[in-house]
Amino acid sequence: MAGPVKIAPSILSADFSRLGAEIEAIEAAGADLIHVDVMDGHFVPNITIGPAVVKALRPHTKKPFDVHLMIAPVDPYLEAFAEAGADGITVHPEAGPHVHRTLQVIRKLGKKPGVVLNPGTPVEALDNLMDLVDLILIMSVNPGFGGQSFIESQLKKIEAARKRIDATGRDIALEVDGGITPQTARRAIAAGATVLVVGTAVFQGGPSQYSANIAALRG
Repeated sequence: MAGPVKIAPSILSADFSRLGAEIEAIEAAGADLIHVDVMDGHFVPNITIGPAVVKALRPHTKKPFDVHLMIAPVDPYLEAFAEAGADGITVHPEAGPHVHRTLQVIRKLGKKPGVVLNPGTPVEALDNLMDLVDLILIMSVNPGFGGQSFIESQLKKIEAARKRIDATGRDIALEVDGGITPQTARRAIAAGATVLVVGTAVFQGGPSQYSANIAALRG
């Protein structure tokens, strides 16, 4: 694995009444990326934020925005999130009829395309997409809510995705999202993860704890 693991705090667990300040605090505490969970109440059972909020947050940090779109259909919104300041846009194969085309559009918009696998989505879904992605996200919980427990069976999927990435010889990030604590972080890293999306375990205790929380996740 190249270099230390990157930590991408999920703003889903931040204080929504002061999101700009929260992003500045996690950047100062050592975050590598800012993970933005976009939910539509249809593809997943929750509603979060849209492009206008991403645009409003963009001036608050120089860190890359790692935008995970849990919306369907996803294609009509790609351009809006690209223009709002997303650096990477990650989509579900189930969120549109042609995930191959969706990933091509993200690249054409000048952004890093990513594909995300839900716990029930087989790893084989990656097999015809490896040449199109800069990031693979393995969900270790079912998407829609923060604070869930890590699903152990996903460790094998992380390992299987790692083998596929290594076979390409390309620098594709392998991200894991869901139930990440200092304990599960070590197991995800051992399975091949290079980026950890973390909500509760970063934001618990408030801003004075963010730096220690992030350090604990790096092991």
